[in-house]
Amino acid sequence: MADALLYEKHNHIARITLNRPEKRNAIDPEMMVRLGEAWIDFEKDDDMRVAIVTGAGDTSFCAGADLARLIPLMTGARQPEDEWDNRLRNEPEVTRAALLRNFPLYKPVIAAINGYCLAAGTELVQGTDIRIASDNATIGLTEVKRGIVPAGGGIARMPRQIAFAKAMEILLVGDAIPAEEARLIGFVNYVVPQSELMAKADEFAVKIAENGPLAVRKLKEAVIKGLGLPIQDAYKIESEAVAQVMSSEDAREGPLAFMEGRKPKFTGK
Repeated sequence: MADALLYEKHNHIARITLNRPEKRNAIDPEMMVRLGEAWIDFEKDDDMRVAIVTGAGDTSFCAGADLARLIPLMTGARQPEDEWDNRLRNEPEVTRAALLRNFPLYKPVIAAINGYCLAAGTELVQGTDIRIASDNATIGLTEVKRGIVPAGGGIARMPRQIAFAKAMEILLVGDAIPAEEARLIGFVNYVVPQSELMAKADEFAVKIAENGPLAVRKLKEAVIKGLGLPIQDAYKIESEAVAQVMSSEDAREGPLAFMEGRKPKFTGK
């Protein structure tokens, strides 16, 4: 059997692929653990500067949690049966990382959303920074239709990422919305034909990977930490980031490379 998750690295770019296309890439215990491990590794690997997360196949990014495997284990309706079940129950730091919930990650993440993106799939997208959807994508937090609630950050993040009334509609009604509507309300950046999805994601990843990695990380960190704070507190966080970046080797290399008419050789230091 193929691994439930594929994790690849190339030219400072990590690619994470949810790999259960026969199950619409629904998250089972194995995928949950492997996903958490991938994010933890990506965060620690200094050579990795940006990640792309997507789903295998053309029909589904992620249809949410596997209702036969994951949810019964979480509710206690099913007892652990194998290594993945036990790890899910006993390694909370891995499960926290899986959906980028309560897991500090200041490297940029791009979501390439193909087809169904529902429930936990949407919550995973909420943890990303740039979101590109195929024109056949549908997005929603559908948990209430199954008598449960979003448990991977959906409740906390949705009202912070789009307008309150629309967030409440998505949460309370549980209907999925088409990709173009998600773009219009600011939940995704671009909608492209399915055939162009990965090329668009790669385009952004390459551009980000060429930027100063320390500058990129500190910029994202300052944004995340400053969200919701009074502006003066946010300025303090910004100033700390500025001080760290401006004293770096990269901050000297960037302007020097520009003056010499060459590409900068950033090291992240």
